[in-house]
Amino acid sequence: MLILNVLFSIVLVLGSGRACDDIGEEEQLGLFRHQQLDDSVLAYDYSPNPWSSLNYQPRSRLPGYADLYSKGRTSVKRPELIVPPRSYLTGKNGVENRVEGRLALRDFASNFINTGVFNNRFTPANTWRPFSNLANRIPVSYNPNFDNPLDNFDACTGPSGHSGICVPGSACSLFGGRPSGSCILGKVCCINVMSSCGATVTLNNTYWQSPSTISTPSTCVLTVKVDTKFIEQKRPICQIRLDFISFTTTQPTAGTCSDTFRVGGATTVVPVICGDNSGQHMYLDVPSSDLTSSNIQLMFNFLTASSIRSWNIKIAMLPCGASYLAPGNCLQYFTAATGRVKSFNWQDTPTGTTRQLNNQNYNICFRTELVSSQRAAQICLSVCSVTNGGDPFSITTPASVRPARTGFDAISDLPIPAAALNSNVGTAVSNAAGDTLVATCLYDFIIIDGGRGVNGITADRYCGNHLNPAVGTVRLPGLTTSVQVCTPMRPFVIKYQTDGTEAAIMTANPPAVPAVARNDDLNTGFCLDYQEL
Repeated sequence: MLILNVLFSIVLVLGSGRACDDIGEEEQLGLFRHQQLDDSVLAYDYSPNPWSSLNYQPRSRLPGYADLYSKGRTSVKRPELIVPPRSYLTGKNGVENRVEGRLALRDFASNFINTGVFNNRFTPANTWRPFSNLANRIPVSYNPNFDNPLDNFDACTGPSGHSGICVPGSACSLFGGRPSGSCILGKVCCINVMSSCGATVTLNNTYWQSPSTISTPSTCVLTVKVDTKFIEQKRPICQIRLDFISFTTTQPTAGTCSDTFRVGGATTVVPVICGDNSGQHMYLDVPSSDLTSSNIQLMFNFLTASSIRSWNIKIAMLPCGASYLAPGNCLQYFTAATGRVKSFNWQDTPTGTTRQLNNQNYNICFRTELVSSQRAAQICLSVCSVTNGGDPFSITTPASVRPARTGFDAISDLPIPAAALNSNVGTAVSNAAGDTLVATCLYDFIIIDGGRGVNGITADRYCGNHLNPAVGTVRLPGLTTSVQVCTPMRPFVIKYQTDGTEAAIMTANPPAVPAVARNDDLNTGFCLDYQEL
């Protein structure tokens, strides 16, 4: 009997202990969740919604905490972690519950992985941040999340293929975006599309699309507000990349645009463009947004009625210090070992109109890539293959110089058709009398520093109707074929420049102009395939 009494007493004690333990677990669980939310407030400077499902009113932020966070450390003593009851992480039969995204890890390990590895950030008390440079290695199409989860959003791609950012659904609505797919932690992939004139954009990865109706004459302007409050509180924006997903306006007349696209507010000098520019891009250097907001204006101006105007421009804001920023003074920047580069408005279409734009003056830069585990030693360029009758290289019609004859000027259309179809190099040649300079590649040209053809001939300045460093003669310049041109000069850069007219440049009293030139004939610009070796 004594043995039965002892066993019965033990059962009663264990039962009451279990009941108390159940109550304790509920209290501990509440404290544990309370502790997690407090850690979020301290670590991310983020106050959760007081009307959340946790029914928890957050504590007020510690005074002066933002200043301490900006220095990477704080003197505030963090409360010790409250260890959750085992049943919170372990269910029946010892099976671990994957709750709250903790991946079945407990205590410090789970907090470290979630806040440190997945979010690429650590608590303010930690100055050791081994993943702090990981974001800088992500390509431009994946704008990284740097410091504040409300100011810097992870990039995402919606089912339609459009780029967006991961934000809470309420924030997406606040910025006028539309949810398209889901992200982790209950966020949505927010695609921000603007299709109006006169709007202002503050959200990264915004698409600006043409409105359904465009009156003429009219101006359609979009303002990109580079605001540290919403974009990069800790790392200000240094550049904006424009990707012309689609871009179609009326064609220029003799190289001069009637429909115009301009950029205002950037420190980069951006040429006026028009025509067909789908697939092109621009990098814009912007004034520092570290202390004050900067406004960049994208402006279309339309003079006459047309039914072919449409555009879809992706606007990406790039933070200072990112490894994928374009070098200074580079309007275009290519970051692959092989690819294709085209002048604005070049298309593989039958020639018959002037597609080359006037007043172009910009640099095209190429990042030095690793080739066979070593930095590329040279870049080679060759004209594109065309299938629809386009002209891959047509920059300034070569001028032939005939012997001096009394009563005639120095420029002459020789009866040799090939004279106007050849390549050309250099800046100018002298007529037979030696008293007049005739322009070759003086007004419209591309520069490839240190360019060398397959035959070993070198030249820096190219124009004409073929890419070839051959000189030829003053009566029959260059050659009738294009060749591959390579240069070892790093950094790899092409400079492209055109003047403001396709008409002849003449004067009765040289040297009022540097050199005379005949009129240009249906120039198209250029299309070049490049390869780093």
